[in-house]
Amino acid sequence: MSDRKPSPFPILLNNDVCSLIQASEDVYQIRFKNRAANAYLVRGKSRTIMIDVGLSSNFPALLECLHHVGCPPDKIDMVILSHEHLDHIGAAWHFGGRTIIAAHRLAANKIMLRDDFSMLRKMFNEPDVPINVDIWLEEGNLIDLGNFRLDVMYTPGHTSACISLFDQDQGLLFAADTLMPGGVMGGVFGSGSISDYIQSLERLKGLNSRILLSGHGRLSDTPQDDVRIAIARSHGLLSDTAQLFDALDARSNFEPIMQSVRDLNKLDDG
Repeated sequence: MSDRKPSPFPILLNNDVCSLIQASEDVYQIRFKNRAANAYLVRGKSRTIMIDVGLSSNFPALLECLHHVGCPPDKIDMVILSHEHLDHIGAAWHFGGRTIIAAHRLAANKIMLRDDFSMLRKMFNEPDVPINVDIWLEEGNLIDLGNFRLDVMYTPGHTSACISLFDQDQGLLFAADTLMPGGVMGGVFGSGSISDYIQSLERLKGLNSRILLSGHGRLSDTPQDDVRIAIARSHGLLSDTAQLFDALDARSNFEPIMQSVRDLNKLDDG
């Protein structure tokens, strides 16, 4: 018999592609069963948003979930993209033209320039279609939905462009790939940094979060435990990386680069 307690979050719809789960009143998680990231629907009194939308190939299943709760795409005022990876943003182009698309300015720049390397297009084999970002977000912006007030937090580490959204009154933490249930880390990609990751996790630790709504996996009602575990793991990863660099003898590897710089300086002196 499993010791794991039953989930407090009811499943409203379950099909071959995804599950629709109620996280809180007027807040829904769409959890995909393939490599796509979770999508979240937040129905406010004054406006309705989605936070991430998953892969383009999953859009029909996403539509089914939205119609199930009586919220087709034309009722969604804004789609907020947590960062630039296509498993989170691939379906955003289906919303283009009728819904405002928002992302942190660093993510927006990569998305608008169609930076395939940063967006992991080859990994997810998504269609090469434009995703236009209408609003470039920054740390400290507030998304006011009437009954929800989401603070934009700049939480780099997984990439340089990650944001989290936090509703202080209701304790809802939308942490994307910065923090996942059980303290799982989303990995450090390209522009990311382990040290930035640690700093972002320390910021999340200081919040009075009640429910963790992450980029992958289940909903969690133990976010404080999750973040403590993630911080310990990230420090371990930082230590492992330091040992790896020692093993690679970084000084000898960088010497040819430094010699090239010295040679260029000599040319400048000529």
